[in-house]
Amino acid sequence: MFADYDEIISRLASNQLWDFPGGVHPRDEKTLSNQSVIQRMPLPKLLYVPIKQHIGNEGELLVAIGDKVKKGQRLTNQNNTLAVPVHASTSGKIIAIDEHVSAHPSGIPEMTITLESDGLDEWTQLSPLADYRNASAQQILEHICLAGISGMGGAGFPTHVKSQQPNDKVEFLIINGIECEPYISSDDRLMREHAWQIRQGIDILVHLLQPKQVIVAIEDNKPEALEIMAIACQQAVNYQVVRVPTKYPAGGEKQLIQVLTSREVPAQGLPMDVGCLMYNVGTCYAIADAIVEGRPLIERVVTLTGRAFERPQNVWALLGTPVSHLCEHAAYNAEHQTTPQLIMGGPMMGFTLSSSQAPVIKTTNCILAPKRDELPSIDNERACIRCSDCADACPASLLPQQLYWYSAAKDYQKAEEYNLFDCIECGACAYVCPSEIPLVHYYRQTKAAIKSQAEEKEKADKARERFEARQARLAKEKAAREEKHRKAAEARKQSLQKDGGAAKDKIAAALARAKAKKAAMAAESESNKDKE
Repeated sequence: MFADYDEIISRLASNQLWDFPGGVHPRDEKTLSNQSVIQRMPLPKLLYVPIKQHIGNEGELLVAIGDKVKKGQRLTNQNNTLAVPVHASTSGKIIAIDEHVSAHPSGIPEMTITLESDGLDEWTQLSPLADYRNASAQQILEHICLAGISGMGGAGFPTHVKSQQPNDKVEFLIINGIECEPYISSDDRLMREHAWQIRQGIDILVHLLQPKQVIVAIEDNKPEALEIMAIACQQAVNYQVVRVPTKYPAGGEKQLIQVLTSREVPAQGLPMDVGCLMYNVGTCYAIADAIVEGRPLIERVVTLTGRAFERPQNVWALLGTPVSHLCEHAAYNAEHQTTPQLIMGGPMMGFTLSSSQAPVIKTTNCILAPKRDELPSIDNERACIRCSDCADACPASLLPQQLYWYSAAKDYQKAEEYNLFDCIECGACAYVCPSEIPLVHYYRQTKAAIKSQAEEKEKADKARERFEARQARLAKEKAAREEKHRKAAEARKQSLQKDGGAAKDKIAAALARAKAKKAAMAAESESNKDKE
């Protein structure tokens, strides 16, 4: 039985939280990068801006090769609900619009705008909506959309869609400052240095959504961020900064909702199903930047960490910056690694980049360069010993061992029956596996294969529907033609039957006239012969 609103508020006030099943406690390694302020980097010469950096659809191109653009200028347009634009991260010239290696585990090239910096970093004209309290909700949402904001803490869902006034009342607006992934400290530094702007973003969301309570959740391994956010929110009515015990993956959406409210988001459901909406602190910062300052989303904080970096730190990285430029700034030394390896994201949920030319995108929060033997090798996989440690660690209460068997056997139907798509890919199962099986890799491959099959089936179904519709249309047209011909023949038959006698008289009269004419002509011919 879930707790009601009053019980939740009472327990939050005394910091008596709930818990989620499973979870692990890896070394956080955050002090590698969180000891210094966020740095500004030199402008890269080239920026590779993918035209789609979020869940949803890509926008319509507004620029062409050879165009000169200014910083913050829109490069694509919102042409449907699930599209958000991308912007020029600096001023310069568009030198290419073609495929470029993606910030994705596959590295599959995707359509990208290549921008050559002119070094001037000249802004386009900005249009803030500073008096947002007197603006309509639609105006605010449109401003957020045109600023190109999508979720910056996870999959990157369009923020303007998520922020539309839901049909049901929002009880809890949850601001996620957990950042539970080891090594990553970008949100920690953002909260320490820009707490007031994050608070402004929260205020804008409160104005839009009218929640009953705001909860700012921060893990207890970030005492400085907890203190500064508490100060920033101390005079706000119904804002509460909550200290959450450190456990991975407490920052997962469903897990954090369970910790704070005891409520469980149903399978295939949304947080709104249990009266909650959640935003990352980076998203709140970007919302305030867009509304108050008029600046679109063209940069974000990225953690550069791992012992193969000589200078681990957090930086403001322009979207489109190639990872190689970040590595140069942080003094990446590949000699510390057996083979060069750069991971986008953390050690639990991140993925190895196929190329250092992959760009920073809206969801990039970390580049990890681990030293030799700093992380477990994925090449040491051994046979499963059926110890069930993975099931004990799973925060989604799944059966990772069975999912692994069915994934390895490509038994996709069974994998789905065991709720594969409820897996949040947190990596807790792989972390505790004594056989060092990269379980999440199997799950990702299986999910991709199932989605691919579903897409192929959808295409085949649509093709079959089109074929059947065409056949039905042709048959209908043929039947219509045959019916038309039948009716015409019937009409002729009825006309003949109705006027049968008159028609015969007319025919006989015509024949008689023709016969008389012929006889007259013959008589005239004989008369002419007699005269001669």
